[in-house]
Amino acid sequence: MRSVSLNLKRVFTVIALAFALPLSAFAQAYPSKPIKMIVPFPAGGTTDIVARIIAQKMTESMGQPVTVDNRGGAGGNIGADLMAKAAPDGYTIMMHNLSFPLAAVAQALANRAPFNVDTDFAGVSIAVYVPFIWTASPNVPAKDLKELANLLKSNKSLQYNYGSTGPGSTMHVLGEAYKKDAGISMEHIPFKGAAPLKQELLAGRLQIGGDQLSSSLAEVKAGTLKALATTASKRIEGLPNIPTVKELGYPNLELEGWNGVFAPAKTPKDIIDRLNKEIVAAVKHPDVVKRLNELGAEGVGSTPAAQDAMLRKQMDQFRAIIREMKLE
Repeated sequence: MRSVSLNLKRVFTVIALAFALPLSAFAQAYPSKPIKMIVPFPAGGTTDIVARIIAQKMTESMGQPVTVDNRGGAGGNIGADLMAKAAPDGYTIMMHNLSFPLAAVAQALANRAPFNVDTDFAGVSIAVYVPFIWTASPNVPAKDLKELANLLKSNKSLQYNYGSTGPGSTMHVLGEAYKKDAGISMEHIPFKGAAPLKQELLAGRLQIGGDQLSSSLAEVKAGTLKALATTASKRIEGLPNIPTVKELGYPNLELEGWNGVFAPAKTPKDIIDRLNKEIVAAVKHPDVVKRLNELGAEGVGSTPAAQDAMLRKQMDQFRAIIREMKLE
């Protein structure tokens, strides 16, 4: 009887191992196909540039292509909505930026949010910090935001426009806050991304704009674009002549710039952890560090929790301002 019992135990052990092995093999197989990284802006902007640098390193280390899919529009919310509705399997992720919390709040307050920012996204990592700067066409006769305000108040005939990457985007919210704090008037012109906005500034058809530093660093250094201020808490290393908004008397405009990766909510923790590990390794790679430094960016590679916390901190920071503005 004892031998029968032992034989049965062995049979059950073999059966259990037979079921366990395929599950273990499956868990280790990720990724087994290409990964799509949605960038919710057109090609050429900071988020796109950073995404392509990191995607290339992830491709090299993960053994599967990580491709960038540009889905611009609505301040980044079109691409974010696509990612939020994707399968939570690690094969669709998103690189976004500091526009995400602002645009999400604006759409939610207008009752037209296509997703729930609190429940539809899982942070993976703050990949990089990139300062946000206000820029101007070279023909604007002001060297910073304070001079710009004085210019517009002293000459009411000037009709200046400022551009943003869409309703509720960073520059839209900051532009409206600046108008209020400075007591001036400017018209808002939305674009689908930072690249077309910059082209209008360079051509002189648009007076004021703004974006993260990487997409306009070359033009600022060449003098084809003016840098009026940075929203960072300190001056930019390498560009010490650009004042902070706080120095110029606009503390409400202070906002740290970042680019980070998100996955759909309910993505398994082991996949989030793998993606986080790959992003941290990518931004710490010497080649990437060098490239990011050239772009005025700083590799971070934070934890998933830190990415979630950054999103919610900036949502809370600007919710009252956006509600008061009644942005459409």
